[in-house]
Amino acid sequence: MTHVHEHDPSDFYSQEFWDERYSSTGAVWSGNPNQRLVEQTATLTPGRALDVGCGEGADVIWLASNGWDATGVDVSTVALERAAAQAAEAGAAIADHTTWQQVDIRSWEPPTGQFDLVSAQFMQLPEPARGELHRRLAAAVRPGGHLLIVGHHPTDMHASVGRPDVPDIMFTAEQAAAVLDPENWEILACAAPAREITDPDGNLATIKDAVLHAVRSH
Repeated sequence: MTHVHEHDPSDFYSQEFWDERYSSTGAVWSGNPNQRLVEQTATLTPGRALDVGCGEGADVIWLASNGWDATGVDVSTVALERAAAQAAEAGAAIADHTTWQQVDIRSWEPPTGQFDLVSAQFMQLPEPARGELHRRLAAAVRPGGHLLIVGHHPTDMHASVGRPDVPDIMFTAEQAAAVLDPENWEILACAAPAREITDPDGNLATIKDAVLHAVRSH
């Protein structure tokens, strides 16, 4: 949900916006799995995973290649078609462990208590929609399962990386954690690790990710 600052913020979440964006160019994303997903889940026992806002499918394909049965959901049918094609190119051993579904995350209700891992990478919604989404995603995690929410940290608004001028869509890990009942969840990570990327002018810039990783105790 980045680099969309030339549009009305209310358009950011529509199928039309994202279908147009994906259709207007080749690959939008790098094709590599998100760094925080790899860091936080590489040692987990594979099971059933849900990737929310999967885009062109790199995280889902990485999960499937590491033994997970992975479902990717996204608002854009164009992105999902690309994701399925990428999975097919990776071979049946991976493609057979991937599922793709078109949903509007603002209203979609994932099945309750069905996933060993629910991952949402950079789903930048404003409140109250963000908190409502995070509650639904938490409800989709089965006991013993993991919830991983990663977002753009509010300090990125001051970095030279072209974030949209909509401060309310940024959030901290603490804000994400606030929707979890401490009696039912153990927080494994609640942090804002930094990383370097190249900004639109070709210069190195330091940004922070909001990283919440929690496991459902019961």
